[in-house]
Amino acid sequence: MPLAPANQSQLIRSSQKDEYYQTFLRNNANEAFQTLTGSKRWLDWRKEVELLSDVAYFGLTTLIGYQTLGEEYVNIIQVDPSRRRIPTAARRGLFVFCHTFLPYLFDKVLVCLENELEGGQEPGSGIRRRQVASGPWSLELCLRKCIQRAVGVLSEPQRRKCVPAVFVLQQTLSLLHRFHVALFYISGIFYHLSKRTAGISYLCVSGLRSDDRTIRSSYRLLGAVSLIQLLLTLCLQLNNFRQRQRARQEWKCYRNLSGSPQQTQTSRAARCILCLEGRRHPTSTPCGHLFCWECITEWCNTKAECPLCREKFQPHKLVYLRNYS
Repeated sequence: MPLAPANQSQLIRSSQKDEYYQTFLRNNANEAFQTLTGSKRWLDWRKEVELLSDVAYFGLTTLIGYQTLGEEYVNIIQVDPSRRRIPTAARRGLFVFCHTFLPYLFDKVLVCLENELEGGQEPGSGIRRRQVASGPWSLELCLRKCIQRAVGVLSEPQRRKCVPAVFVLQQTLSLLHRFHVALFYISGIFYHLSKRTAGISYLCVSGLRSDDRTIRSSYRLLGAVSLIQLLLTLCLQLNNFRQRQRARQEWKCYRNLSGSPQQTQTSRAARCILCLEGRRHPTSTPCGHLFCWECITEWCNTKAECPLCREKFQPHKLVYLRNYS
C-alpha cells in the first residue's frame, strides 16, 4: 500500500497527544523535585526540570528512532525531505535540540537581557534578587555574566533604547510562531518550526483517506483566516506598543516624584515568602496574602492554591496591586 502524506488533522492530533504525555511527565517530575528539595528551590529550577522532562520524552522516542506516543496514536511515521527514508540521527538530534533546548535558551537570554537593561536604569532593584534566585551552577548565572559584559559597554541612553527592542523581539517571536501555524494550515507539511528546520515531514501508514481532500481544503480556509487575523493583531500590537511606551514614561515620572524614605521603612516588612526578598510587583491572592507577581504566577502554574493558607483559587483571580507601597 503506497504511503500518503499526513494531513493537517493527523499532525495536530499527534502533537496534542504528545503534549498530553509531556505535561503528565512534567507534572510528575515537578512534584517529585518539589517534594525532595522544597518549594523555594523548585521555583528556582522549575523550567530546568521541565526541560529535562521534554528531553527525556523525545530522547526515548524520536532520538533513538522510535515513534512518539502521538505519532503511534494516529499511525504516522517521520521521513526526510526525500520522503523515501526515515530521518538520520543527525536530523532527529537537530529536531530535539530545536524543539526543547532552543526555546528554553531563548527565554533565558531574553529574561536576563531585560533584567540587565532595566537593572542598569534602577540600581539594586532586581539584580540582587535574580542572583539569589539562581544557583551558583545555573545556566542563568553564566548567561547573566556574558550579558553583563555586553550591556556594560552601552551608555545609559543606549540602554534605554534597547529596553523596548527586547519587548519587540519577544512579540516578534510570538507573531512568527502564529505565522508559521497559518502556513501549516495552508501547506499541511510542518506543524512545528523545529521540524521545518530539521526537514522532517510525515507519511500516513494507513494510506490516503477518502476525505483527505476535504480536510485539506478546510484547513486552507482556516489558514487564510489566520493570516488576516494575524495582520489585524500586528496593527493592534503596534498601537499597544506606543501606548506602553507612553505609560512607561509616565510611570517613571511618577516614581521619581515619590518619596524615597518610604522604601527603607517598608523594605524589611514587604517581603515575599516564596523568594524571601522584597516584593516586586505586589500581587494579592483572593485570601489577601501578598507575593511577587512572578513568584505567585510560577507557583500557580502547578498548584492553584495560596502558599500560606492553602486556599484554592483560579489563577485569573490574582490581583496585581498598582501604586502599592
